[in-house]
Amino acid sequence: MDSAEYERKIAARFATFDQDGSGYIDREDFSAAAKAVLAEFGTTARSDKGQAVFAGAEAFWQGMAGIADVDGDQRVSREEFITGAAKRLRDSPERFAEIARPFLRAVIAVADAEGGGGAAPAAAARVLRVLGTPPELATQVASALDADGDGRISEDEILTAFAAYCGVEAPDA
Repeated sequence: MDSAEYERKIAARFATFDQDGSGYIDREDFSAAAKAVLAEFGTTARSDKGQAVFAGAEAFWQGMAGIADVDGDQRVSREEFITGAAKRLRDSPERFAEIARPFLRAVIAVADAEGGGGAAPAAAARVLRVLGTPPELATQVASALDADGDGRISEDEILTAFAAYCGVEAPDA
């Protein structure tokens, strides 16, 4: 991968987290993501599932800030993301799983209307759309997430795919 391709991919990863387009990733981006998911599935913030989504979003933010907020200003700049988060996530996908798991688990519980243990691809596509994935791509990505083809997207399938998405390889890596 050349450096232009790497920069493009990192910019896309950064934009995934920068929900409000402010140029920084901060607590509000994670809170906005939680609110968007709950609204999409008609889940109230005060419900057990709603509280789990907000707690997971906060844990995800704390983990992200812990690995990337070098200057301690409670926001992650694009540069901090490139030099901190992306590098650390690439070097340690297990760390990514640790910080993402509570949020992803809670979102799966909200999206799992049938209680079947995992989200159906259609529900996963809805989550992806409200988090900013273009609709035509969301359906395609959600279908691909069901790696074992059982019609349900498990926490492990999502974690594996999301870690791979965020852990962009550096040029000449």
